[in-house]
Amino acid sequence: MRIKDRVAIVTGAAGGIGAAVAQRLLEAGAGGVLLTDLDAERLDATVERLAGAHGERVAGRAGDAADADDLRELIDAAQERFGPVDLYFANAGIGGGAGLDASEEEWSRALDINVMAHVRAAKLLVPGWLERGEGYFFSTASAAGLLTQIGSATYSVSKHAAVAFAEWLSVTYGDRGVRVSCLCPQGVETELLMAGTRSADPVERAAARAVLDSGELLQPLDVADRVVAAVGDEPFLVLPHPQVLDFYRRKGSDYDRWLRGMRRYQEAVR
Repeated sequence: MRIKDRVAIVTGAAGGIGAAVAQRLLEAGAGGVLLTDLDAERLDATVERLAGAHGERVAGRAGDAADADDLRELIDAAQERFGPVDLYFANAGIGGGAGLDASEEEWSRALDINVMAHVRAAKLLVPGWLERGEGYFFSTASAAGLLTQIGSATYSVSKHAAVAFAEWLSVTYGDRGVRVSCLCPQGVETELLMAGTRSADPVERAAARAVLDSGELLQPLDVADRVVAAVGDEPFLVLPHPQVLDFYRRKGSDYDRWLRGMRRYQEAVR
């Protein structure tokens, strides 16, 4: 899909990958980009910065990307400001290092934000895209959704589910004009990752170290470059870290060997 003159929504866009994707979309000529985030103060600062270069083609609206009412209002606001939404970047997400000790609330929160936010957005957008004959759902998952996340069950499981939902969307609607891509980066210098290195929780620190020690640490704009290129090429998997594909292939070719290797790696980063 071409980006020029298209209307996009980017969630989790106050900083990190979301803000970088919004910037690259605007630079590629998007007709309008609406950013959203729970952090209204950071969101306003990001929108103000982008508006300095792109004027009225960028707007922001604080809200909860996992809340159906907020999502409905967000989509309505984008349509009123810019026109029908062509691209939706489901980028909002949370981390955490919870394992079997995770509470029901922690499980619910991880699944709500990392998975159900995508489901609720698709329920609102896909019917209109089917009528119009096109639309693009771009899911931010994680390499953890293809491999796993040492330390964090809630993150690993919810990101696997995000990949699975994106796959289902593509299988179900891919021949009816709905494009779907799934971004699965490894280490990216964002607050989500770096907060883990400062955590008092040894499980969270181990999870962060496992990511940082496994490959190159990319900048958000590097990832955004891959995202924008992917919109043009329309692949399903978008892997900014090439080694993730190698790991994924090894996992599929010999699952038991891969599990043994992950257990050894887990001991090394503890």
